[in-house]
Amino acid sequence: MPNSENPNRWVIPLGAVLVHLCIGSVYSWSVFNRPILTLFPDLPSWFRPPYITFTAALVLLGLSAAFGGPWVERRGPRVAATTAALFFGAGLLIGGVGLALKQPVLVFVGMGLIGGVGCGLGYISPVSTLVKWFPDRRGMATGMAIMGFGGGAALGAPMNTWLMDRVGIASTVLVLGAAYLVIMLIGARLLKRPPEGWKPVGWNPPVNDNAMIATASVSRNAALRTPQFYILWGMLCINVTAGIGILAQASPIMQDLFRRTPAEAAAVVSLISLFNAGGRFAWASFSDLIGRRNTYLAFFVLQVGLFLWIPFMAASGEWLLFEACLCFVLTMYGGGFATIPAFLADIFGPDNVGAIHGALLTAWSCAAVAGPVIITELSDRAKATLSPGESRIHIYDQPLQVLAGLLVLGAILTLLVRPLRKVTS
Repeated sequence: MPNSENPNRWVIPLGAVLVHLCIGSVYSWSVFNRPILTLFPDLPSWFRPPYITFTAALVLLGLSAAFGGPWVERRGPRVAATTAALFFGAGLLIGGVGLALKQPVLVFVGMGLIGGVGCGLGYISPVSTLVKWFPDRRGMATGMAIMGFGGGAALGAPMNTWLMDRVGIASTVLVLGAAYLVIMLIGARLLKRPPEGWKPVGWNPPVNDNAMIATASVSRNAALRTPQFYILWGMLCINVTAGIGILAQASPIMQDLFRRTPAEAAAVVSLISLFNAGGRFAWASFSDLIGRRNTYLAFFVLQVGLFLWIPFMAASGEWLLFEACLCFVLTMYGGGFATIPAFLADIFGPDNVGAIHGALLTAWSCAAVAGPVIITELSDRAKATLSPGESRIHIYDQPLQVLAGLLVLGAILTLLVRPLRKVTS
């Protein structure tokens, strides 16, 4: 297609952000934890709705992205995002009905399983399209879209708290389900593939002198046969495990370590979510300058120090310093998500990045289980050893040390990433 037709590519990120803002609200679900527990006080620990639902949603996100990736590439972003809207909106509506009727299975099926599928399809539907619309700025393009996912909690946390105070938990989830359905459908209408042969006006592919950037694309199945795919899988899994462990228990951690009220903790959840969102754009754009491998190495090295430092901040009551640390950690958590699609496009080529990215997101499914388990189980064990009235200031020391150890492993994996040799598609 001649460049004189010059379609407006900046509409595409807007549609992507609308979709990702809605599904990204899953990050604000920690403010639902204690209100939902009051509805189901007698359920066994293995089936407590707020925890099992959050974990199930992220597991289904990764699985639906993995299995739906080739379908998304075939049908295009508009169909995929529309389907995501129907699943995510319906999932919240079913979950809201379950909360109103006090039926935990409905909450789990709706918000956890059906909503999780909507998250997965909605997450990957714009990514491959944006890489094709912005060949000159892959990192920035994926950062723009995935920034919306992190921003969903920034809007969701205070909005959820405000709604719950006025209409209760069940009605809040029902209202959100209807609103997100409409917003995601609008976003889906803005998404489309670039015309065949399209490229930005005045842009020509540069001479490739970077061995880490592939000159040809490979299929998803070919990518799955390479060690590079599994190294990147491990890197994403570790980065997500560390961040999701904090996010899943963010509100309770602040209440336990610094005696913050639920409303104060919700405000900080909203604040750190802004940094989660901003980090997605900032780090992904920065990776265009310093390279994806150097960016990921910075994530792991910096986070090791910060995770080991947090217990000392809590012990000395350094609330503002703790907030700053948490915000910076969340920039790297979000930045890891936003940088990985561009990393995949560099290593495996841009043509099938949506399908390959979907397969890689099974790392998110694994991390969605590992992160909350490490934080919740180890802190619960530490809590069980406390005497009545004893301070909880050290109950998160061990889980944070475990996460720091995993981050060291992530840094080692990053150093092992090598350019792709010729692979048969």
